[in-house]
Amino acid sequence: MFSARLGSRYALGVPADPPAAGVDQQQLGEPSRARGAAAWKPWTVGLAFIGILGLVLTGRAIVGTRSGDGEGSLLAIGIALILLELAPIGLVLLLAYKQGRPTAADFGLRRPPLGRSIGLAVAFWIGLTAVTILWVAALGLDDDEGQALTERLGTEGTLTVVILIAVVTILAPVEEEFLFRGYIFRTLRNWRGVWPAAIATGGLFAATHIGWLPIAFMVPILLIGIGLCLLYHWTGSLYPGIALHAFNNSIPLGTALNWSWQIPVLIVGSTLAALTIAWLLALLLGDRSPRSGEERREAVTVRA
Repeated sequence: MFSARLGSRYALGVPADPPAAGVDQQQLGEPSRARGAAAWKPWTVGLAFIGILGLVLTGRAIVGTRSGDGEGSLLAIGIALILLELAPIGLVLLLAYKQGRPTAADFGLRRPPLGRSIGLAVAFWIGLTAVTILWVAALGLDDDEGQALTERLGTEGTLTVVILIAVVTILAPVEEEFLFRGYIFRTLRNWRGVWPAAIATGGLFAATHIGWLPIAFMVPILLIGIGLCLLYHWTGSLYPGIALHAFNNSIPLGTALNWSWQIPVLIVGSTLAALTIAWLLALLLGDRSPRSGEERREAVTVRA
């Protein structure tokens, strides 16, 4: 499909940029020398959030307009939802390009440290699951209640299932990680540091789920948002978060569809599909040609 050279440079096997001299590498899991991302202005986060909030409200309105069981109506809604999932990626790229040409590495689309990524992802998911179970039990919540997308679209029919899988378990993980972790968290972290950025990004992430999930679930969603920021920070890559996000979304969707043996297939297929889309996005963004002598030496070192 793509040349071996392109695949090795921009896919999961791309080496991370080396950190700048004097930076405490134990403090930063991600290399700090990100020339494009370092120039992103904090006020653009507000523009990004306003844009995504408008898209979220539009999606909620579109889902709410469905009436009847017509395939044509369902197909139109599905196409609209898919376009609304892709729109935030375009919005973020527009904001980034206005501040200088971005690259795949600026958004964290670089090779993760595999062992650390798996360990952190597993630990995070176990902790998140435990907290969510305790939260649901403490408040007496029904964890299947109030999920607007499955309630309005239903869970019957091949087309419905395809739309749900495409939107919930494939596109949403890519779009949300690219927007919230790749751009918003990255920008706020450069401005105010890791923890303020993670908490703020988690709050914005939770806010966009209001109306799609019951308000009582916003606390677990907030913790998910914070955890995914830290996963990105500690691994230096967006790929682990995308994979975990796809994994985490696949389980409740499979349960809502009353699936059994199909759930592992959904998890693997959705995760691979989401990572493939992110990989293609990395190919599209490409890399920045080193300009200074120091940058050329770094590029030679990375390729070696």
